[in-house]
Amino acid sequence: MNILNAVISGIVATLVFTMILKMAPKMGMPNMDIVDLLGSMFSEKSNAVLGWMMHLMMGMVFAVIYAFLWSSGIGAATWISGLVFGAVHWLIVGMMMAMIPMMHVGIKSGAVKAPGMWMTNNGGAMAFMGGLVGHMIFGIVVALVYAAL
Repeated sequence: MNILNAVISGIVATLVFTMILKMAPKMGMPNMDIVDLLGSMFSEKSNAVLGWMMHLMMGMVFAVIYAFLWSSGIGAATWISGLVFGAVHWLIVGMMMAMIPMMHVGIKSGAVKAPGMWMTNNGGAMAFMGGLVGHMIFGIVVALVYAAL
């Protein structure tokens, strides 16, 4: 396992994923602004720099986890494995979205709407599908970039 390559692939994949999230409302999908959600975690007013830092950090951590699993013989750095890892990733972290209000200052104050499980409070089934597809693209990009490096 190459940690530096995993970190680089996590950064690239997070940037691609975030661009897709930013374009989602222009394609008829709900607004799924995770950077804003993370940026308002510690104050009522969103801090874009903090949101980006947290989002990139999480992308790097998940890419390292993917690389660790691949190096342990669970899957391989292929687009198919990336697709599966991304889907499982979304199913797990999507459930955690329901727990965000317990520690989110912006949500507790009422300044930010709670996303709900799989962000479904933010667009129902469309938000679920958008998050699923976005995470599958994240997984594919991590796998392809990691394999290329």
